[in-house]
Amino acid sequence: MNLRTVLSAILLLTALVSTPPVRAADDAASLYKAKCASCHAPDGSGSSPTGKALKVPDLRADEVQKKTDAELIEITAAGKGKMPAYKDKLTNAQIKDLVAYTRNLAKKK
Repeated sequence: MNLRTVLSAILLLTALVSTPPVRAADDAASLYKAKCASCHAPDGSGSSPTGKALKVPDLRADEVQKKTDAELIEITAAGKGKMPAYKDKLTNAQIKDLVAYTRNLAKKK
């Protein structure tokens, strides 16, 4: 193999390996928009009209962010208070991706 072929193969492998996380992030953003944003607002603040009426927590707040991933996964899966359960609507992987997405919302605050 010549150097050009090796470099092309490395570039292709790098692109293939880096694509799934980007896709997962896009999927999590889409899921958040579809399932969470109507109450928690697009930025996670809970400032949507529905969020204000239901007094949903700001997902970016220290109180929420201090919870472990396992706690947030359980809340998302089983529901809490007025929040519906998503265990029968989303896969475990999707719920984990949503938790990761909410962690990123706090970083943008």
